[in-house]
Amino acid sequence: MSGAEALPIPRALVETLRGARALAALTGSGVSAESGVPTFRDAQTGLWARYDPADLATPEAFERDPKLVWEWYEWRRKLVREAAPNPGHLALAELERRVSRFTLITQNVDGLHQRAGSGGVIELHGNITHTKCSVEDVIVEDSAPESSPPVCPNCGAPLRPDVVWFGETLPAHALRAASEAASSCDLFFSVGTSGLVQPAASLPFEALRGGATVVEVNLDETPLTRSADYVLRGRAGEVLPALVEATYG
Repeated sequence: MSGAEALPIPRALVETLRGARALAALTGSGVSAESGVPTFRDAQTGLWARYDPADLATPEAFERDPKLVWEWYEWRRKLVREAAPNPGHLALAELERRVSRFTLITQNVDGLHQRAGSGGVIELHGNITHTKCSVEDVIVEDSAPESSPPVCPNCGAPLRPDVVWFGETLPAHALRAASEAASSCDLFFSVGTSGLVQPAASLPFEALRGGATVVEVNLDETPLTRSADYVLRGRAGEVLPALVEATYG
């Protein structure tokens, strides 16, 4: 049985996708979870079970114990390196090839969309595989660390993961580009995101105000569910390939 047969896709949605000129998609932790990447809250196992993740993901925590924070992120980086893009990631990359204007916005920090072949991904919360100077805020090439955390080769300050911590603002350029894509698209997908974390959670509503058709792909109900034009219950790795197959054959 094909994916399209196993998961009925509304014919009207197929027609809307075929006619879409500008498509935007927002992805959340549910997409990465299907690749075995633990969600932020689930990343507390083994040695890390006694820590609240919120206490490991703040500038204050890094200032207080940079070694502890760095090692937690190194452990999470290892999980990301061992993960592989899943069919949901690949289906989004295929949509990018099919639609004339496609913008992929993600709350995830694992870089799996890029590994799946998506280009120009807007990373609202940064990328855990990148390292930056904690003072100069510039990306630094990874090298064999001589300390934990390693230090910036330019100024000697501790290096940190290039992610947005609690209490920090999102990159202005990324948020601006995401908002512009949401407000100007004619079809918007919200995939595997709880719809609880702002400002990302406002993006599908910006799309609705702009007149876009909004589709939610999620296992659970979210604050967006009642406003979405289509709600596809299921895993992104099952629903999105079925949608691509139903639309393009």
